Amino acid sequence: MAVHLHGLGHAHPEPEITNRFLEELDIGTDDAWILERVGIRSRRSVLPLDYIRETRNRDPREGLAAATTNNAELGAQAGRMALERAGIAPHDVGMVIAGNSATDTSAPAEACNVAAELGIEAPSFDVSSACTSLYTQLYLLSLMDPAKLPDWVLLAAPESLSTTVDYNDRASAVLWGDAGAAAVVSTRHPARARIVGNDIESSPAARDKVVVPRGGHFRQEGRTVQMFGIKRMVAGVTRLRDLYEHPDRRFHFVGHQANLRMLETVQSTARIAPERHHTNVEWYGNTGAASAASVLSMGWEKWRDTDDIAVAGVGAGLTWSSYLVRFGPADRPVDADQPGDPAA
Repeated sequence: MAVHLHGLGHAHPEPEITNRFLEELDIGTDDAWILERVGIRSRRSVLPLDYIRETRNRDPREGLAAATTNNAELGAQAGRMALERAGIAPHDVGMVIAGNSATDTSAPAEACNVAAELGIEAPSFDVSSACTSLYTQLYLLSLMDPAKLPDWVLLAAPESLSTTVDYNDRASAVLWGDAGAAAVVSTRHPARARIVGNDIESSPAARDKVVVPRGGHFRQEGRTVQMFGIKRMVAGVTRLRDLYEHPDRRFHFVGHQANLRMLETVQSTARIAPERHHTNVEWYGNTGAASAASVLSMGWEKWRDTDDIAVAGVGAGLTWSSYLVRFGPADRPVDADQPGDPAA
């Protein structure tokens, strides 16, 4: 079943955590060390910089209270952009699905918080799979009966992972940034972009490799997770290229924005030309569930009818997923998206 992508949106909070700021925290890191290992220069945070400087976010529960922006607001900001690009109003939305790595509230669902900010009165619920949340939402929609879905569905991935960071821990402090991403999709109304070839897999036996405990600090087995992420993203991109690449179309790659060095390894191993590899992690950090979608959104106006974008991501669970965004005329036949078909 085709999932048509009508609009994408993104949002970033204003407070900026530069490498210089992290140097000033005196946690054993500097600009050269950070760039060599992860390639990140800056990241945005919902936390005031003075709060981080004074407390190092020693209690994540206090961090939530200190935040200048919450997940509902990040999701709504991204949602407004997605709705505007889709050409529809909030009252047109018939369902809201949200998900992320660190919720502001266990109840109500994050989707209800986002919907309320937008003034949407519609069924709203969460489908969360950490950094692969938006992938999972798209995958589930692809399995559903279009006759039982509303015309328009808003997907949201608001992420404020900086509230879970221990800013005495340089390994975590250099990575995380906050952002929101949103998508307006439909299984009924054609659009210039479609989601095809999506899949998702998990290895729950590795559930302890990346953890954000309720009210606690983020932790992960960094080396193990990085090698896992490289392997799974390379496999996802390769699968999509084998199925869909065609000489008449341009094949691009957008990965989970974990860190730039990791993504560069995926890009070279999967034999993706550097100019076809798109990122924002250098200036925004790892924004969790919002990461790949925010890259796609920031380039929304530049994508052309001959563009295919392989999106591959990994997350806690451990879970990995990939899908292809195929651009082309909205009136093209649905079977034009079959593997190997060059139609656009």
